[in-house]
Amino acid sequence: MAPLLDLAAVILACAAGVSGEAWNSSLFTSSPDVFPSPQMSGIGGWEAAMAKANAFLANMTLQEKTIMLTGANGPCVGNISPIPRLGFKGLCLQDGPASVREATYVSVFPAGLTTAASWDRDLMKTRGIYMGQEFRDKGSHVYLGPVAGPLGRSALSGRNWEGFSPDPYLTGVAMEETITGVQSTGVQASAKHFVAYEQETMRNPPGTFEATTIPNSTEIQSISSNVEDRTLHELYLWPFANAVRAGVANVMCSYNRVNSTWASQNSKLLNGLLKTELGFQGYVVSDWMAVHTGVDTINAGLDMNMPGQWNWAPIDNTTSSWWGPNLTVSVNNGSVSASRIDDMVRRVLTPYFFLGQDQDFPTIDPSMGAYPMVDDFEAESYWLDSWTAAGVLGSANRDVRGNHSTLIRELGAAGTVLLKNTNGALPLKAPSSIGVFGNAAGDLTTGPYYHADSYEYGCLPIGGGSGSGRFSYLVAPLEAIKAQANKDGSAVTYILNNTQLAIDGGASTIYPVPEVCLVFLKTWAAEGTDRDTLHVDYDGDSVVEQVASYCNNTVVVSQSTGINVMPWASNPNVTAIVISHLSGNEIGNSLVDILYGVYNPSGKLPYSIAHNESDYSFAPVVTSVANTTDPNAWQSDFTERLLIDYRYFDYNNISVLYEFGFGLSYTTFDLANISISKLANSTIASLPAATNVTAPGGKAELWDALYSVTVSVSNTGSLAGATVPQLYVTLPATAGEGTPVQQLRGFDKISLEAGETKTVTFELMRRDLSVWDTLVQEWRIPSGDFGVKVGFSSRDAKVQGTFTI
Repeated sequence: MAPLLDLAAVILACAAGVSGEAWNSSLFTSSPDVFPSPQMSGIGGWEAAMAKANAFLANMTLQEKTIMLTGANGPCVGNISPIPRLGFKGLCLQDGPASVREATYVSVFPAGLTTAASWDRDLMKTRGIYMGQEFRDKGSHVYLGPVAGPLGRSALSGRNWEGFSPDPYLTGVAMEETITGVQSTGVQASAKHFVAYEQETMRNPPGTFEATTIPNSTEIQSISSNVEDRTLHELYLWPFANAVRAGVANVMCSYNRVNSTWASQNSKLLNGLLKTELGFQGYVVSDWMAVHTGVDTINAGLDMNMPGQWNWAPIDNTTSSWWGPNLTVSVNNGSVSASRIDDMVRRVLTPYFFLGQDQDFPTIDPSMGAYPMVDDFEAESYWLDSWTAAGVLGSANRDVRGNHSTLIRELGAAGTVLLKNTNGALPLKAPSSIGVFGNAAGDLTTGPYYHADSYEYGCLPIGGGSGSGRFSYLVAPLEAIKAQANKDGSAVTYILNNTQLAIDGGASTIYPVPEVCLVFLKTWAAEGTDRDTLHVDYDGDSVVEQVASYCNNTVVVSQSTGINVMPWASNPNVTAIVISHLSGNEIGNSLVDILYGVYNPSGKLPYSIAHNESDYSFAPVVTSVANTTDPNAWQSDFTERLLIDYRYFDYNNISVLYEFGFGLSYTTFDLANISISKLANSTIASLPAATNVTAPGGKAELWDALYSVTVSVSNTGSLAGATVPQLYVTLPATAGEGTPVQQLRGFDKISLEAGETKTVTFELMRRDLSVWDTLVQEWRIPSGDFGVKVGFSSRDAKVQGTFTI
């Protein structure tokens, strides 16, 4: 067997990873070849399931194996056809990260961004459990989520809200908790999109989703994410390591190219990093329409092709698929080895058996693929008869929501961040009159499915694209406010027309001036298009200024798919600022719980809010190129390397409006008594022990706890509440130039009664204290003094200490 990390890979990695060096574009013209694709071993608790997979595999014909690897027409977003002869009932793969997107009578949960803003491990996991239950009860074997790509390199990326945070540690924790929750229900999770998928602009060649013929190599290629080895490991690969460690069933590759090679056929990424370095035991599935070749993708490590056919029309098995019957041809002519095909099938079957999907799994709700065809998927006539004959379809329009609204409401509140609260403007205490302003306050006006930015009126409970969801019900903010006001005897007046508010100063038509004015803003984003500004939509900034000029107690509520600049934040008449992000079905109730103090705010920013749009220039979205006739013209150089979000602002000593991890409460907290203890009994080696055995997530030693940090957290106010102590580590100078000033390496949400004190313990793992050494191709602990800070944000260190390795 050839070495999995060849000399070319080492040379490239050594040359492309030193953060202080000038950028060398010539290093990114190709990605190294890493062959062959490694066979799964079953390590990490998969052994028994793999034995079942092998027994099943032994009875399969080559044609049946190709069926299990190639998407087909069916009732779900992605389908693996049943194989009746073997009793295999097929696989149903469904979007998405926040909901069973295509289905009726399902919940739309708070988005990943809102979930990250909660900084609450328990809620992250519970959200995963409840989503898993809904997917299972609808008969979906695979939940296409969670999302770690995009990570959030660019504040303008259209899909940042589907994921969690531009911080890899926070995203890694959220990935692990979500996957653990989802898979505890017997549903497969899909960690996506692998990897360095950081923009929508030119993510695909033009016409990908409309093509009726397969494009050729002379046509314009998608954006190439050009990223150095150290950056790849310490930022973009980091949360996927958490996902693999959690036992994720499959990983979805991304649309873009990475270092000039398609992610779906990048053997360095799939064979070298994912399957070898991280020890991934599941299967790699393509994103939909992300496959551009046949044999090359297979040998590079891709295991399943979705949706299988070239376009959404009925599949022509002889011409329209790179895979399908072509897999048989490739094996017979020696282009693909039989052992490679067997490993692909084994990787698909092992999670199926591991999660017990061969036993008593619910039938598929056929309405998921029939009502309505929002994405121009196949009509029922293309798949209904064959799937019905296989006996895998059950009753339609099943209600699977259960009591999940309780969790949705709580998580929506927990993920709401209070940024400003002057003179106790919040919580509201039964004000005599309330003015509600802005087009984001009202109910939905364009139907139950958000999939376009063409609507003007209505709140924003979720973003658009494959991460969206179909609302069976929604509690809008205005509806919830009116219900609470009715209990309190408060008067509620409102204007929802932003044009009237921004241009005509329409707020003044409300008389008398309300005791409190609530201004609702929103910022749309969706798959397929990047944002072109960090300002809120629909003249929202002007709306705030106009209302604040009329009302000296203006509370701004932002429903946002990502970062917004806030030029009105310092306006003295803006007394409070609340960010609710994307809260799902219960958006109105969650918000009212915060505004009225039923839920004491505890959310923290999962990103930084700078003063100006130009402050984010370290990672722009590429929107134009000099020569658009060159197939390889679209290049995105990650020249900022490790320095994104707070890492960039800290490194360059740039002031921000609200820092990463910031969030207020209606009570106050303090930290004291830091203690740092070494857990290892022996000298800590710089490198982990040499071994050829890699457990899921990488070498097991990387996850060993080396140090323990304890602090005391106290509620010094008069109200019960929760807060999030955050631990940041500063690495020694030997970590190298360009190393971030500090990096998040621990957090915990703690609930405290007024006057109560608790002790919080953080464990620092070898991985937390290491950098990726591009020369030796290993995680290395730099020698010297390590700084430890614990505070309530990245720029609010309350206690600190040091230790030396």
